[in-house]
Amino acid sequence: MRILIGSFLVVTLGAVQVFAGAAPDTAPPPGAINPNVTQSNIAQTICRPGWTATVRPPESYTYELKRQQMAARHLPGRPRDYQEDHYVPLEIGGHPSDPRNLWPQPIQEAYLKDMLERALNRAVCGGKMTLMNAQRCLLNELWTACARRMHTPLP
Repeated sequence: MRILIGSFLVVTLGAVQVFAGAAPDTAPPPGAINPNVTQSNIAQTICRPGWTATVRPPESYTYELKRQQMAARHLPGRPRDYQEDHYVPLEIGGHPSDPRNLWPQPIQEAYLKDMLERALNRAVCGGKMTLMNAQRCLLNELWTACARRMHTPLP
């Protein structure tokens, strides 16, 4: 058992327990863009099947980051209750490992956001939306507002 006195947080056997006075911070991160993905190279990057697997960070990195962020954000529950999600998804050129683009998102909400990510990728790769506009859809508004515009399910 590890106790952090100053933050009123106790971490026990992989679970994070939050005590009075520590309001959970569920806001998404600011997001970050992968500078190696541009409109001119989408055919070789985000539109190429399997490309995201070549840039996705290892689970050891994202799991440890998720645990740190859960504690810092005072999120209740266990790590398995969250997916360490890319706010700007890899599928539209989000930065793979920048902590400003990763956040512990409740798992059921993450499944819904995955539908939005696929819709944005299809729109960019199908020539219906520019890469920049797809990225702005998430960077300039909450992902749920972007999902409304793209007609994908909401939580």
